[in-house]
Amino acid sequence: MQRRHFIVRASALAATAAFGLAAAPARADSAADKFPQRPIRLVIGYTAGGSTDIPFRVLAENASKILGQPVIVENKPGAGGVLPAQMMQATAPDGYTLAQVAMPVYRLPYTTKINWDPVKDLTYVINLAGYSFGVVVPADSPIKSMQEYIAYARANPGKLTYGSPGSMTTLHLTMEELALKQNVQFSHVPFKGNSESLQALLGGHVMSVADTPGWAQYVESGKLRLLSTWGDKRSARFPNAPTLKELGYGIVQTSPFGLVAPKGTDPKIVKKLHDAFKKAMEMPNYRQELAKFDMEPYYMSSEQYAQFAAETVKKEKAIIEKLGLARPQ
Repeated sequence: MQRRHFIVRASALAATAAFGLAAAPARADSAADKFPQRPIRLVIGYTAGGSTDIPFRVLAENASKILGQPVIVENKPGAGGVLPAQMMQATAPDGYTLAQVAMPVYRLPYTTKINWDPVKDLTYVINLAGYSFGVVVPADSPIKSMQEYIAYARANPGKLTYGSPGSMTTLHLTMEELALKQNVQFSHVPFKGNSESLQALLGGHVMSVADTPGWAQYVESGKLRLLSTWGDKRSARFPNAPTLKELGYGIVQTSPFGLVAPKGTDPKIVKKLHDAFKKAMEMPNYRQELAKFDMEPYYMSSEQYAQFAAETVKKEKAIIEKLGLARPQ
């Protein structure tokens, strides 16, 4: 009788333990299962009205419909676009705040003293697109080609000014790489975004601007002249502008960007965000908005994006050291 009582009791305890083990994940995962339950903040590193901001607002609207909660774009310009990623270091990993990651983030370990790692201390969600870049001058500028641009810089060391979205941005480093390859000297003028730099160019405060195609409407209206683009092939929208590659300068530059969450974000939440933004970026209106700035969708999964980040950090170190721009250790 005692033996029978022991067996029944042991079976009951085993069943209770099994139930507890099965139930525990459900309780732990309840927040992820119900996500999202409130608005999501999406922080981008550039000014309102520019080539980054405008497509992002369409993307956010698309994602809002998919997720069933508002996705609100917040602009944090300055510092070359790295502020959103910096913010993630002090943000709760609950999925309700996301950040755009721009290429300068991967340069931070070599240019700035930071206490976090751009690869290990961010959760990579999805890559969305890549930029198109170009150099523009006013339509009445005596400089009519990229060859003349370089010739002017060679004849007038340090006098040829160009605006960019900021120091240590992809635009800045690529222009300095071009100057290094051509043995000339440019004068860099940093701005917070292309809406500011283009107004400075139109107002005669700088001689040229290197940036994403926020300049497109001004080129098409005849106010600015496009000297070159930086892709592997000519722009479909501006086929008359040669690439740096075909001009023999040995440079191809695009700058993929996407979304990250804080380190430690629940994988279930990351997957929900990835899936929602993947659907959002595939919608025709987002593709159409990118096309206005001569940009195209560039998808990478969470895993692919994290791998891209790790590889890019190594590549950026090499170019920064080559240009002699690394901060002293």
